[in-house]
Amino acid sequence: MTGFYLLAGAWALAMLAVFILAIRLSYRIEARSPDLTNRSGFARKVMMFHTVTNREVARDAETQGMRRRMNRLLLIVLAGFVVLWAGLSLVRSVE
Repeated sequence: MTGFYLLAGAWALAMLAVFILAIRLSYRIEARSPDLTNRSGFARKVMMFHTVTNREVARDAETQGMRRRMNRLLLIVLAGFVVLWAGLSLVRSVE
């Protein structure tokens, strides 16, 4: 059972790292998009919903490539949760 806890901890660190990469990429996309640029002078939360759905995002090829990469990172996180759910189902059925 301790092996499962070590594996779950490694999974959590991996998913957190991938999600942080997606957040950083979203901030870079916002900086390249004139409609999403923060001009208020105050810190704000990442506008990931806008970057995922391509709302008010710059249409140049490089920004769109960054957006596709961010969407892939978010899909990796989603797939990681599906794998965790499947693993937990297996562990519960063994008990």
